[in-house]
Amino acid sequence: MLTANTYMSHSKPRAEDTATSLWDLPQGDKCRVQSIQKGLDKDYRKRLRDLGFHPGEIVTCVMAPRMGAPRLYRVHNSIYSLDDQIARLIHISHQGIE
Repeated sequence: MLTANTYMSHSKPRAEDTATSLWDLPQGDKCRVQSIQKGLDKDYRKRLRDLGFHPGEIVTCVMAPRMGAPRLYRVHNSIYSLDDQIARLIHISHQGIE
């Protein structure tokens, strides 16, 4: 599981921080990745892209447990667990999703 606490290169909130994030996606819904926040360390940004979390990719939230537990997301035929600190750094769009 990826966590963001020690991997952010800055801590000051920016305008893009308020965009809809992957963490806001309800269980069973799909979205399109819009961007990954630039404040995340470049190695972790690369790892997320390698896993399929890159702009334009469709992601489905397959499980969203309560109490802040990590959520499960499907990208292609793989499922990944992301905690809120990382999922909140992935900005999403619902445009073009059926």
